[in-house]
Order: sequence, then C-alpha cells, then structure tokens
Amino acid sequence: MMVGRAYGIGANWGTQATHPLPPDTVVRLLRNNGFQKVKLFDADYDALRALGKSGIEVMVGIPNDMLATLATSVKAAEKWVAKNVSTHVSNNNVNIRYVAVGNEPFLQTYNGSFLRTTYPALQNIQSALIKAGLSNQVKVTVPLNADVYESSSGLPSGGDFRADIHDLMVAIVKFLSDNGGPFTVNIYPFISLYIDSNFPVEYAFFDGNPSPLVDGKATYSNMFDANYDTLVWALQRNGFENLPIIVGEIGWPTDGDLNANMNYAQRFNQGFMSHILGGKGTPMRAGPIDAYLFSLIDEDAKSIDPGNFERHWGIFTFDGRPKYQLNLGSTNSGTIVPAKNVEYLDKKWCVMRPNARVDDPQVSESVSYACGLADCTSLGYGTSCGNLDARGNVSYAFNSYFQINNQLDEACKFPNVSMITKTNPSVGSCRFEISIKPYYGGAGRRFGFGCLQKPLGLIATFAVFLLTVV
Repeated sequence: MMVGRAYGIGANWGTQATHPLPPDTVVRLLRNNGFQKVKLFDADYDALRALGKSGIEVMVGIPNDMLATLATSVKAAEKWVAKNVSTHVSNNNVNIRYVAVGNEPFLQTYNGSFLRTTYPALQNIQSALIKAGLSNQVKVTVPLNADVYESSSGLPSGGDFRADIHDLMVAIVKFLSDNGGPFTVNIYPFISLYIDSNFPVEYAFFDGNPSPLVDGKATYSNMFDANYDTLVWALQRNGFENLPIIVGEIGWPTDGDLNANMNYAQRFNQGFMSHILGGKGTPMRAGPIDAYLFSLIDEDAKSIDPGNFERHWGIFTFDGRPKYQLNLGSTNSGTIVPAKNVEYLDKKWCVMRPNARVDDPQVSESVSYACGLADCTSLGYGTSCGNLDARGNVSYAFNSYFQINNQLDEACKFPNVSMITKTNPSVGSCRFEISIKPYYGGAGRRFGFGCLQKPLGLIATFAVFLLTVV
C-alpha cells in the first residue's frame, strides 16, 4: 500500500446538469472507483441521503448566495445545520466531515460581493455546529481560489495573502486554526494556460521538462508544487505554518478549448495522481496531500462565462462513462470503471434535413435558438467537434436541443430544416449524444424539458460563426 493512500482521493460532485445521474448511481460510481471522499457544492437532500451508510467522507457546501442570511442570523445558521447536517448524520448515517462555507467567495471577479459576509457566516455556522454537538466531527472551512495569495518576488518564498484582503484572510485563518478547520484551496494550472498564451505549457504538467524554478534550496518543475508552496509560505509568514491544507479542486477539462482535450486531461490528472500517491508532498510541506479531483461528471448546465470548457471538467461523461484511462491507485483494475445500469432514451437523433440549405435564414435563427438553450460547447475551433462542416454544426445544435428536451417531437420541429433520424450521425471524436432518462428528485423535481426563452445575443453571434465553417 502506497503512503499517499493515507488520505485517499476525493471527487467534486456537481449537479448543474440537465440530465443528472440518479444519486444512488453516482454513489455506486464513487464506491466502485475507490473514492473515499466527496465534496458537494450545496446540501442536496437526495445526494446526502444516497451517501448514507456508504462510509464516504462528505464535505457539504453552502452556496455564496446564502452567505448574507447566515452572516446576519445565528438562528438561520442553526436551522441550516439542523436540516443539512444533524439530520443526515443522525438519521441517515452520512459521514459528514466538513461544511464548506461559500465557494471561492473572494474571487477577484466578484468585486468584493462577499467580503463582509463570509467570515460572519463562518463564525455562525461554527457556533451552530457547537450547539448541535457536532463540532468535534464536523469542521468548517472556506474553499478559496488560489488568487487569495500572491508572491512579491514571483517565487513561492515571497508568498503572502493578497494585499486588499490580507487582514481578513489572517482573521479567517486564525479562526480555522482555533477550531481545527483546514485551509481549502482550488489550484488550476489549466486556467493559467487559458488566460496567458505565454504560459509555459510543460510547467502545467508533472512529467514535463520545463526550465526549473529555483527558490533557495527548493526546485520546482511543475506549477502545482510552486502554487501550493506559495500558500505554505503565506501561512508560515503569518504564524500558521502547521495549518492543514486541502486541495478542494484540481483537474483539467476535456473540451471547449484548444488546450482542453483528452490527452492533456489524462496527462495532467494521471500525473497529479502519481505525484500524490508517492506521498512525498511538496518541497515546503512533506507528507500526503489531501485533494479532491474536479470533477467527477460533466455538467452541461454550468455557466460558460469563464469559458466553454466549464461544462467538460469531468473524468466521466454526463452518463458516467470514463473519458480516458486513469489509475487512482484505488481499484484492482488499475483504471476507472463506468457507472452501472444507466438508462438511456431511444436511439434517435435530430439533424438537419438533407434538402435544407445552410443559407436558409431559418437555419441561422434555429441554431441560435438551439445553442442558447442547449449545449454547443463542443463546437468551434480546437474542440472535439471542431472538424464538422457547417451542416454538421447545425445537426449537432439541433440534436443537443432535442436530447436536452427528452427527445420530444416538438423539440425537433425547426421550421422545414430539421428531422428525426435513427442513424447515428456521430463522426470521429465528435459524439452526437443520446440523453439518459430524466431523474425525478425526492422533492418531485424533474430534470429535462425546460421553459423556452430567447437565446442570448452572444449565442446568435456564435451561430453565425458555426454556419461559416466550410
């Protein structure tokens, strides 16, 4: 048994999907692949119920839009803990170990929206856990983006908390330290590569051969270690050198951008797993690294404001198929295994009519409509469906809308330009998906056919681009 197995690997389980897998299926998927921990972004009742008696350690999440309420009311915090922690621990045998208060609340793109509410919400949730008698088992934390710290020298040893939130960060870190909570950080080499075309690609991976970064006696050949140790230095500089660190999110997307592809994702995630399974740690902090891969399953309803890649972080597709070989060091097979007993809709697709013309005005409007309400992030330059011609792009858009709407006949009635076929139009790396059967949640929620609305102007522009491909 390898030393790095001491912590076990975790996974982020996000549910922003039009057709999520049933929670029981996801929990089986987690167990069959040896995941010992899971991180949620909310406290979904069905997900937590399914995790009962599984033995899997759980981090439940409080979304940012709840922070203001919890910051101003101890009663609200006590009610939240009673409903979302106590009930599941006592009645459903859920092994809840952490409450994540907010999700990257100090991200610079939020322009300070949560600066005044995060710390008070953290304090009130801790008070509620103490009152509920759960504070020994369940610890509080705040998942933070790596942009909360920086280096004045460009080296890890120059690490300190960001100047504009320095005092707030020190107060939160002290509170975590006093209450046995870990520092949770999300580290994304892919994002560095995405936003900076000059970023040295090999430095993002663990098996590359970049020019090493030398920092005193420490040498860094990958971005993860350097970023992690910048945090270690920031903690040390402010008197908290022994505070536990959890890597809340780390991963690589497989589509939606030139650098988001299967090869890079497999290389990065396998490199990371091999790196942490060795149990050595980083130059500044030896020992096992506690981490949650981002993410378990693709989510086709996530916002694409950060980029089209946002819907493609999963190591599994939306229906629980492994995207590539990945050895987590936790299964006898040496690779991840698919979800079992997944139920699909019929084998039929919605495509462009053979006699329809690409320059028909109805086509452009229909593609805009479909992409605005479905998922066209696999189309475009450098994507898995980037080699489709204009007609292929149209068919892909139509089919995405058709599948998301549970293959209703009405969802393939684009005026005189669409038709239903039983011939699979997939080609090469481009899969025309068939949706899984909609899941009906415990609260009577149905995932699938949604309300119709006008597509965004940005999507309309994208549609014109798709129709100019030759």
